[in-house]
Amino acid sequence: MEILVLNTNFKSVYIIDSFISMIWTDRYNEYGDFEICLALTNNSDILKYLKEDYYLWLKDSEHCMIIEDLAVDSDTEDGNHLIVTGRSLESILERRIIWGQKVLTGNLQDAIETLLNESIISPSITERKIDNFIFEPSTDPRVTELTIDAQFTGDDLYVVIKKLCQSNNLGFKIVLNDNNQFVFSLYAGTDRSYNQNINPYVVFSPKFENIINSNYFTSKANLKNVTLVAGEGEGVSRKTTTVGSGSGLNRRELFTDARDISSDVDGGTLTNEQYIEKLKARGNEKLSEHTVKTAFEGEVEATRLFKYGEDFFVGDIVQIANEYGHEGRAYISELIISQSKDGISIYPTFQTIQEEGEETE
Repeated sequence: MEILVLNTNFKSVYIIDSFISMIWTDRYNEYGDFEICLALTNNSDILKYLKEDYYLWLKDSEHCMIIEDLAVDSDTEDGNHLIVTGRSLESILERRIIWGQKVLTGNLQDAIETLLNESIISPSITERKIDNFIFEPSTDPRVTELTIDAQFTGDDLYVVIKKLCQSNNLGFKIVLNDNNQFVFSLYAGTDRSYNQNINPYVVFSPKFENIINSNYFTSKANLKNVTLVAGEGEGVSRKTTTVGSGSGLNRRELFTDARDISSDVDGGTLTNEQYIEKLKARGNEKLSEHTVKTAFEGEVEATRLFKYGEDFFVGDIVQIANEYGHEGRAYISELIISQSKDGISIYPTFQTIQEEGEETE
């Protein structure tokens, strides 16, 4: 497995083709990260080519990584090692905040494009501009038909986009194209489960001997299904609304402090109905962070039946099963590519999908 090193001008300066270990993680709606451990000898010139802010490109992944940390571990017995770590291009979004107050209503994709335009692509403060950053709109109805009604002031741009995507089960990515442009796009994974008949099925199951090791996890410990959302005002005059439902033992309450949402916006004042809708949107966002957590992790046989990057990708919906009878549809939330002296391993994490009619409380 080879890793291409690019300098800050995107010129290839080195190829890493020998290392002690590598862990490369791609994620659906978060930035990915990596760690590479290399042998370091006295006559090694690798430090000339591995520098902070340089880029790493792996053929088996569409994500490009940014070198952020380099550490030399000196050991008289085991030899000297260079540890290189960093994150994927999506972490660039963390370098910007939403400057001032921003009210977003209507189409979700248009709203995210507006945030990127004002923060990175064509900001009013020229120093905030990042050259060669472009937005590539999706034509997928699963993206284009989503809406938003929210207000932000000074929030971390990455956190806002991440939460919007996670609450709508969307992915986002920044890839480096052939013109050396940072291309941002929203996407929804391809359905390869038994619930459709358009795409070839992708099934991970002991029956097909393509899951080597697996872990199943489910938890309701963090579940909340009703939230009291409190906005502007003080005491009994504070504006509130309730989102969600539940009763008796099945009711799990949460307080959402939304005093940062203001009825005074550029261009006028929100009506009470408009303001309450924004509070409800915040409440739904918070409840989406407190759902039943169900995850299925497994080590995939890298050469058997289905190959990552050809037959399935991060974000895709696949069919999964384990030896204990847990079966269903799940999307691939992250995938780890690992290489060591023992060979290459592929570790996907599956987030099970709550089907309509299933118990959620």
